Amino acid sequence: MPYLIVAVALVGMLCLLNLLLTVGVIRRLRKQAASAASLPHMGEGLAVGERIPEFAAITTDGEPISDELIEGPALIGFFSPSCQPCRELMPRFIDHARRTPGAVLAVVVTDGDEEAAADVERLAEVARVVVEAPQAAVQSAFQVAGYPTVFEIGADGRVADNDPVLPATVSA
Repeated sequence: MPYLIVAVALVGMLCLLNLLLTVGVIRRLRKQAASAASLPHMGEGLAVGERIPEFAAITTDGEPISDELIEGPALIGFFSPSCQPCRELMPRFIDHARRTPGAVLAVVVTDGDEEAAADVERLAEVARVVVEAPQAAVQSAFQVAGYPTVFEIGADGRVADNDPVLPATVSA
């Protein structure tokens, strides 16, 4: 009988330990899910073959920019200062923009102009730069939901490539 009491007590302790570990795992999964939900979702944006949508904005130089002023071929990139993949992609985007014969537009998405200043300065060397709040005019027109997103626009004014991270022609 004493062996039975010890065995039941041991099984009870193991069940309690298992319950505590399960609660810890659930808490950690909830915490990870909450932090992943706050990260930008990589949106695909416009599909290949779609025409540039209508949009209008003002660049950081005070110049008006719209769909009518961007004729293909063109390179359009969307970046966010708080996005680590954006920081990794930006040097390649800038390098490709220097070799692009057509228009280059960079959209920096931020809630505050101060955090975007360094990115705007780097991009202004090779592109017309628009700074706008999340889900503003240009992003909505291109259906961008995540950053970085880069579009290659063909000579016909249609999207030639829309890889959310980097079009194949940019990395080549």
